[in-house]
Amino acid sequence: MKKQILIGLFLLVAGISQSFANGEENVDAQVLHSFRKDFSSAQNVQWSNERNFVKATFTMDQHVVVAYYSDKGELLGVTRNITSNQLPITLLSDVRKNYKQYWIADLFEMAANGETSYYITLENGDQKLVLKSVNARGWQVFKKERKQDQ
Repeated sequence: MKKQILIGLFLLVAGISQSFANGEENVDAQVLHSFRKDFSSAQNVQWSNERNFVKATFTMDQHVVVAYYSDKGELLGVTRNITSNQLPITLLSDVRKNYKQYWIADLFEMAANGETSYYITLENGDQKLVLKSVNARGWQVFKKERKQDQ
């Protein structure tokens, strides 16, 4: 009897913690409806309400994806981390040719408003560069900062 009570209590606690684990209870029904329509195969969804948007972080096809929604359920954009080999060849060639003295610290793809943008963070010992490319039309400096002496 004691064992059955413990098992029942464990299942109750596990069920409660699972239902609150992803923050879905704080997400507007319109956003949830849009998300489920847009990403029906999403798994491990984690929600967070930000100031001007709602963010869903999830896995799909073994990739971590982040979707951003307005509070009215409109999909604002989707990002995913990628490897350098997933860049369009022209962008990868440009990085290899013009930024040899840097290493790649971060790289992600963003789809929004019918365009695909790429953001790459490059670093060396002295500075950090963030480059942006819209629709694979070459890189533009998005942000540049000098590293401070440590």
